[in-house]
Amino acid sequence: MAHADSPGPGPPPAAPLSGRRTYRLVLAYDGTAYHGWQIQPDVATVQGALRQAAQRLFAGDVRVTGASRTDAGVHALGQAVSLSAVSSLSPATVLGALNAHLPREVRVLRAADAAAGFDARRSALGKRYAYLIDNAPVPSPLLLRYAWHVPGRLDLAAMRQALSALRGRHDFSAFCAAPGREANPVCHVRSVQARRRRTLVALVISADRFLHHMVRNVVGSVVEVGRGARPPRWLADVLASRDRGQAGPTAPAHGLTLVRVVYGS
Repeated sequence: MAHADSPGPGPPPAAPLSGRRTYRLVLAYDGTAYHGWQIQPDVATVQGALRQAAQRLFAGDVRVTGASRTDAGVHALGQAVSLSAVSSLSPATVLGALNAHLPREVRVLRAADAAAGFDARRSALGKRYAYLIDNAPVPSPLLLRYAWHVPGRLDLAAMRQALSALRGRHDFSAFCAAPGREANPVCHVRSVQARRRRTLVALVISADRFLHHMVRNVVGSVVEVGRGARPPRWLADVLASRDRGQAGPTAPAHGLTLVRVVYGS
């Protein structure tokens, strides 16, 4: 207990007006109307929308970094962002103010002060993506923006057997789109699952990093297995080939959602 003449712990001191501060944000967005995360000239992007909202809130230089550069049409439930600006505002105030200025398709779900040196992209230890397939005979109008309609029977047992070859650390060049081939092709897939609930099939992949279009190329390939066009062992052969020309088609962007970004704390 504090002594009677002690001021006690009191409230935490406010950040100085001149101090630069980094906030750690978690965003959800419907990517349908956006040309991906990364700012590009003359098109709407999620990063651009967030920076524009932040510039209405903070004076001076505002820096916005996302953990994942999601493609055009891709959605997010848990995109991680570091936002740096000169600020004395609490995270709760920042959350409310950003949402007041953002389009309704983009929401800040959580905001907190970031630890020293935090960078949403460089500090990430892994990511989880989910790909949704509408396997009903007739596509659901409510899923048109969020699921790839694939009619006809999909053999989930065969798909699971095929996907098991991807677990572990491998060269994923066979599933990388041309624009990303200059990057290190080795990724560690920690988990890959195929789940069904009635007519919905979800493919969930967790890895330390992902190559350009990697998840969509994996999905397009394993659907070939599910349809019976390829045997389950084919996916392992494609992986070993390191040749994108050996894999299946690229699944549409709108079925893909960034679920979570993993950090050490």
